[in-house]
Amino acid sequence: MINVTKEAAGWFKNELGVQEGQAIRFFARYSAGGTIHPGFALGIGIETPVSPGAVSEVEGITFFMEDKDLWYLKGYNLNVLYDQKHNDIEYEYETAEA
Repeated sequence: MINVTKEAAGWFKNELGVQEGQAIRFFARYSAGGTIHPGFALGIGIETPVSPGAVSEVEGITFFMEDKDLWYLKGYNLNVLYDQKHNDIEYEYETAEA
């Protein structure tokens, strides 16, 4: 459900100082706009998983979303990509196959 490219994982290491063995949590937060849920966007934090509902490990980093936040991705897969032009990450929401 969560796919992170190696380049995006490198961005987290360089920009946030995340090291192998640490974890990045994606969570739903209130925000102006929003792509798949108006009024909500993804937030990120360096946290330890408590009750992960979706997990992916790339470059020694665990990327996860807690079970309580999975409603945000219902019907979608999350692809986390690196945007070289802007030196930033970007989210791509791909319709999940049933």
